[in-house]
Amino acid sequence: EEIVLPRKKTWDKLAVLQTLASTVNRDPTAAHYMFQDDPFLMPRNAATSRLFSLSKESGRNAAKFIIKQFPQYFDKTFAEPNIPCLMPETLTPQIEGVNEEALKERIHLRRVKDSVDLFDQLIQAGTPVSLETTNSLLDLLCFYGDDESTPQKEEEEKEDLEETEVNASEQQKAPKRQLQRGSQSSGSRWSLFLDSRDDNNAERIFKIMPERNAHSYCTMIRGMVKHGASAKAYDMYIDLLNERHKADVHTFNALITAVPYLKERFLERWELAKVFLNHMAQQEVQPNLLTFNALLKTLRRCGGVGRSMSLSVLKEMEALDIEPSLATYDHLLFTFYRGVGLSSSGIISEVLDDVERRSFTPQDPDDANFFATAMQVCCDLKDIKLAYRLNKAMEKGDNWKFLDVDRLNAYWSKFFSLLCMMEQLDVVLKWYKETSTSLFYPTPKNILDLLQALDAANHLEVIPSVWEDMKQLGFNRRQDLLEELLSLMSREQHPEEIQLAFAKCAEDIQAVHEQSGWEQAPLQWTGSALGHVALLFSRAGRTQDAWNMMERFQQINRIPTDQVMDEFLNCAKQTNSPDEAIKLVKLAVSLGLPSSQRLKSRTEKEFELSEKQKKTLESIQSDSDSSDSDSDSDSD
Repeated sequence: EEIVLPRKKTWDKLAVLQTLASTVNRDPTAAHYMFQDDPFLMPRNAATSRLFSLSKESGRNAAKFIIKQFPQYFDKTFAEPNIPCLMPETLTPQIEGVNEEALKERIHLRRVKDSVDLFDQLIQAGTPVSLETTNSLLDLLCFYGDDESTPQKEEEEKEDLEETEVNASEQQKAPKRQLQRGSQSSGSRWSLFLDSRDDNNAERIFKIMPERNAHSYCTMIRGMVKHGASAKAYDMYIDLLNERHKADVHTFNALITAVPYLKERFLERWELAKVFLNHMAQQEVQPNLLTFNALLKTLRRCGGVGRSMSLSVLKEMEALDIEPSLATYDHLLFTFYRGVGLSSSGIISEVLDDVERRSFTPQDPDDANFFATAMQVCCDLKDIKLAYRLNKAMEKGDNWKFLDVDRLNAYWSKFFSLLCMMEQLDVVLKWYKETSTSLFYPTPKNILDLLQALDAANHLEVIPSVWEDMKQLGFNRRQDLLEELLSLMSREQHPEEIQLAFAKCAEDIQAVHEQSGWEQAPLQWTGSALGHVALLFSRAGRTQDAWNMMERFQQINRIPTDQVMDEFLNCAKQTNSPDEAIKLVKLAVSLGLPSSQRLKSRTEKEFELSEKQKKTLESIQSDSDSSDSDSDSDSD
């Protein structure tokens, strides 16, 4: 009898790890996983978070640089077992001599200068270099320029060509100046980035090539677009057509991206983009996702023309069975919402219908911009329901990986500001507790929005905890936040426990203003801040601290309000301090306040004064009268 054994089950290598990971809840008090689990090495705010993340990556690059510069110290393997993928790469050329194999090796190792020098030596010696090897050298030069390759080159600064639709006169003048400035700077970038001469190494080698094929032209076009020489790239494309070569899809993608640099008017840009699309059809080049993304990126710089044609581009993608990426939707949202002021949520709602159903993988460098752009649109529309849908889509699958440290902070900062504006306070505080310092670091605007939300909900008792967060975030010297904080705390009378907590906050703020140290200069007192602090001390019964604040009014030449004077007098009465009340009257008289007589009358009625204190009080008034009479006689 035949025995049939059950088939062996195939398990995913990551199945166990994924199962374990699904049982772990995120710790809302923990910093980002990239940082060391050490209180002294955890960032306190967005600035230090960026600094720490960049320093960590900088350390990796420094280690790679040392290995590259001194490979002789890393030629021994002590690891058992040896895992080649974890060991440093061999970056030292092994082939010596002047020959094509040595040139291929240096191109493979991305040694730009060595490759160019060796190529020149071969040409001078009369040794022919194959077309394939020369094209590989052009690929290297057009990607890196004449600079040596680095492990991670810094991303090039992108010129801000985001233009809103302007009227006819502005479109004739302003864009022309922008285009001229852009074309001049782009041409110089191509020359300066690659070489100081008019003909850089890439162009020089291209011109001396005895034979050129389509790959040669396409490489040059893409390199020129990459380094900003759009006009030269277009001229090179015309040469390619004259030589009866065909461009590949990547070259067409680059040319479509360069369209805004080539034409001034919006309609002209769209017409040139259509020319490239027609050429693709004539040359039987199948467009891909990046082709449509490049087209949409160009349309976002075409004003009303872009808005009218973007949806047609999406329909064409659907007809070709090409699924949009996050970059596709990012360009679409930018075209319809940024700088236009539309109030309809139809486009973003349809976008979210599709995004919610999918877990995306990176296909375009601009994919990373979608979630921050979409959240900004939700904030502009003031639509909290759309924001919740977007956040749910962001948490689906691996979509959260599109947000790096900077974009993550921008995304959550906008989301939190919208929550403060549209949600109930208990919901706001729940999100604040779960996301603050673990997913993002609140900005000064976020703290201001939170304070306004506390004010709207009449829950000012939460302010002391917000003040502690402000100190941790390094916002305790922000004058606008301090003014708002003090204004809210001193606006109304609160129960004793809350007033004592407010007074403690006021003491911290006083210390910031009177800080004496070489690290930071003390803040300058304003009249309103001084009055708020004096009032908070008075309500907490801290008479001496309140009087110290009152004395500063005269020192900085400011006038206290009647409310501040009355609250201090109430404090003096509560603590039975008639001497402080008399000093207050004296201060009011010296400042020439109209309320001095009223304060004197209150002091006489509400305090039990000794004979000496009564005489002192009378002498203050008599001194004032005599000074007034002296001034009147002088004027006569």
